[in-house]
Amino acid sequence: IRVRPLSGSEKKKTEKNIIQFPGDGAIWLDLGISTKSFTFNVMFEPEACQSDVFDNCGMTRLIDMALNGYACTAFAFGQTGSGKTHTITGPPELVQPDLHGLIPRSFQYLFHLMKKKPTNGYRIRASYLEIYNEQVQDLLNPSQKKQLAVRWSKDSGFYVENLFSIECESMEDLMAVLEEGLKNRAVGSNSFNEHSSRSHSMLTLNIDSEVADPEDENLYITKHGKLTFVDLAGAEKTKTSGSENNFPTQEHITESNNINRSLLVLGNCISALGDSKKRNGHIPYRDSKLTKLLADSLGGQGVTLMIACVAPSGVNAVETMNTLRYAKRARRIKTKPVIKMDPREKLIMSLKREVKILRSENHYLRQQVILKQIQLQNNENMHLSNAYYI
Repeated sequence: IRVRPLSGSEKKKTEKNIIQFPGDGAIWLDLGISTKSFTFNVMFEPEACQSDVFDNCGMTRLIDMALNGYACTAFAFGQTGSGKTHTITGPPELVQPDLHGLIPRSFQYLFHLMKKKPTNGYRIRASYLEIYNEQVQDLLNPSQKKQLAVRWSKDSGFYVENLFSIECESMEDLMAVLEEGLKNRAVGSNSFNEHSSRSHSMLTLNIDSEVADPEDENLYITKHGKLTFVDLAGAEKTKTSGSENNFPTQEHITESNNINRSLLVLGNCISALGDSKKRNGHIPYRDSKLTKLLADSLGGQGVTLMIACVAPSGVNAVETMNTLRYAKRARRIKTKPVIKMDPREKLIMSLKREVKILRSENHYLRQQVILKQIQLQNNENMHLSNAYYI
């Protein structure tokens, strides 16, 4: 959980801070007539800087797992103006390294790890999309006016058809991808945030690596890792956001309705996956494009980090409570991470393991036969010895 500081406008209005931090991952919410308490894995208080969040949220572990062939996702969740985009990317200009969010810091750590790991090389391909008004748009190919289709296949699950991807060989290449995507993303201004995200965005790094088989140094195995960063648009109410002063009313209403609808579906999926009685039943992934693309991250074979961002002022009490409740449910979700490999190489490894087991069994049986022969020989020698004495 990350709690942002009171904003300048909130301080001018003398808004009350309703959040307390008793320690050990706990957070108390002062609602006046009652106090609600929650406990989470990690708690970032308003004083936490960007490096504190990156170093302690578990992001470094996800990057290491992605390099080893796992599908990993990090996403920020919360109301509009709660600090999601600041946490994920940092300020839109990206000029101050100390203010960089998870994405730029992850790029740097990724290349740091790649230099240390013994492999035959890495290949990184980046893609960047946004879901705006339930339409998928390519942030790296803005001239593509036609919305992209979300498809499903048995091998890949849900994926975006014809999404542009670019091969990246350096930190500079990845930063160029991030900057291009941020430049093309739909943003607007409201009373909570001057650069409010009007879409959900997903930046994905597909990481292919070749590593030597520990049982056969002459055989290289290709692993297909994935690292996805999701910046969700914030849930909002038109009346409280003040957006109607800055946008055509119908445009703003359409945006808000689509944002809130997809977030509602996401919340329903999180609730179902977090309930032990429902997680094996129907999960409504297909009810929105956002949840289709997050299906594997939430309940499949991947590893997911969720950072819930909340505002500390009393005016946001209801939204903060809702965010913390969703985070509590998300904490109960259990996935089954697996390393993604080429099917043919996976079959080869499986056959090699089977051969190894059979060889081991064969060796054991041969040892038993030899032992039995020795016992028989000893018995025969004893009979001969007894006959000699008689």
